[in-house]
Formats: sequence, structure tokens, C-alpha cells
Amino acid sequence: QAQVVESGGGLVQSGGSLKLSCTGFGVTLDYYDIGWFRQAPGKEREGVSCISAAEGNTFYEDSVKGRFNIARDYTKGTVYLQMNNLRPEDAAVYYCAVSKTVGGRYCAIVESEYDTWGQGTQVTVSS
Repeated sequence: QAQVVESGGGLVQSGGSLKLSCTGFGVTLDYYDIGWFRQAPGKEREGVSCISAAEGNTFYEDSVKGRFNIARDYTKGTVYLQMNNLRPEDAAVYYCAVSKTVGGRYCAIVESEYDTWGQGTQVTVSS
């Protein structure tokens, strides 16, 4: 059974950085689009970023452009989300997700495109 596990969350001051990791078990992440989503208390889950399988094309939600970077480590089969200049409004539980089908050239941060989700990792940003 395919599973993904997120790690790297924690408490950081505003302006600080964290690096989240998404590791696959029973699934080779290299073949799939990978998305990062987040959910803050009282809010709906929203897409943050994704990386396509075929060409490594990336997409970012507007509020994180220029601050977050998504990347693959093909040697480890892991996907990272480097988060810099964190703001209090970035605080949330962050989830990685694997696309339903083998990935293509482009990805989208649309929940219905993904069917394998991790349990999430908490990111807290103090002001």
C-alpha cells in the first residue's frame, strides 16, 4: 500500500526557514506529480506548490512565490519544500500528496488530482 510521510515541521520565528520532506513508501515518487497543501485552523485546505514528474515543472500559489521552493532529490526519492521568510499566515499543517496517475509535464495544486496523502506536519510561525 502506497504511503507518504512528511517531516521537517516545527516552530520558527517570523522570517525564519524550514525544509519539509515528503518520503514515499510503497510508491516511487519520481513517477508522479507531487503536491504540497496546507490547512490552517478554521480554514479549508489549500494548495501551496507542486512539481511535475516528467520535466520537473513547478507551480506555486501566489502568496508563497519567491519564498518557497519545491524540489526533488532523485537519489533519495524524496520531495522537499524549502520555506524561507516564513510569515505567521504560513502557519498550518502541511501535507504532501501523490497524483492519481503517472505524472506529466505540468502539475496542478488541485486536490482531486491527488489520491495518496500523508498525515501532515505542523508548521508554527511566531510573530
